[in-house]
Amino acid sequence: MRLLFAGTPEAAVPSLRALLRSRHEVVAVLTRPDAPAGRGRALRPSPVREVAEEAGLEVLTPRSLRDAEIGSRIRALAPDACPVVAYGLLVPAPLLTVPRYGWVNLHFSVLPAWRGAAPVQHAILAGDEVTGATTFLLEEGLDTGPVLGTLTETIRPRDTAGDLLGRLAEAGAGLLVATLDALEEGRLQPQPQPVDGVSYAPKITVEDARVDWSRPAYAVDRQVRACTPAPGAWTTFRGQRLKVHPVVPEDDPVDGPPGTLLVTKGAVRVATGAGSVRLGTVQPHGKQPMPADAWARGARPEPGERLGD
Repeated sequence: MRLLFAGTPEAAVPSLRALLRSRHEVVAVLTRPDAPAGRGRALRPSPVREVAEEAGLEVLTPRSLRDAEIGSRIRALAPDACPVVAYGLLVPAPLLTVPRYGWVNLHFSVLPAWRGAAPVQHAILAGDEVTGATTFLLEEGLDTGPVLGTLTETIRPRDTAGDLLGRLAEAGAGLLVATLDALEEGRLQPQPQPVDGVSYAPKITVEDARVDWSRPAYAVDRQVRACTPAPGAWTTFRGQRLKVHPVVPEDDPVDGPPGTLLVTKGAVRVATGAGSVRLGTVQPHGKQPMPADAWARGARPEPGERLGD
């Protein structure tokens, strides 16, 4: 099949590479425009664009797919299918019918659970034990199209969103290729999504990533892991932002209200709504990440001082 691939972040790269190795022909790639990144905020191409250009593919970077010019170019490419992985732009209805096999989306949950932009993060936040990936046909609704294929993946107790997404991206690439193979061979019938079990996973904002120490230790642990590596869990100390890397929940309480610090030899613990957590790595504003005990030696918290003040 002739494929027009649509994707943007690092999680889409395994799928693009798998399609380039497959029997199908990737004729062009759609990706988001270059975006500011790093401390200097210089424009940087998306990970998908970098791989596509290495492969010598035509790269399309429209700000919207509603533009008549980009619509004409997509039609001219005459794709048989348009595989989509975390592209980031809505496909308007007139373009949904261009490829005869449709726009085949790889989504990192088992639909209809966790429809939306951040399924991996929300699965960790909710304490799910199993998640997965789904290939389905795009339609105008939010992740509502008929299902083509699924796989499942166990969520490990210490998984961050980055860990889990990395495994799903690799496994999902195989699922996407297998789905396209089966569509071409006529041995796949799209199945409507179940009406039960629908849940939503909106984008995690920076404010969502602010650690709520009033939650139980297990919930703080989930929040931090769900926000790692992006947007990055954070709190405040003495009015300055402090980035928090994954923590270890503990049953033993720390005396004082939520957020209270307890510094002992080699460990820094924080009171939560129930139990406590042991800090691992933290990153003060403007500095490099460091072990929590090293941070505490420099900051010298006073007895009773709190995070999130």
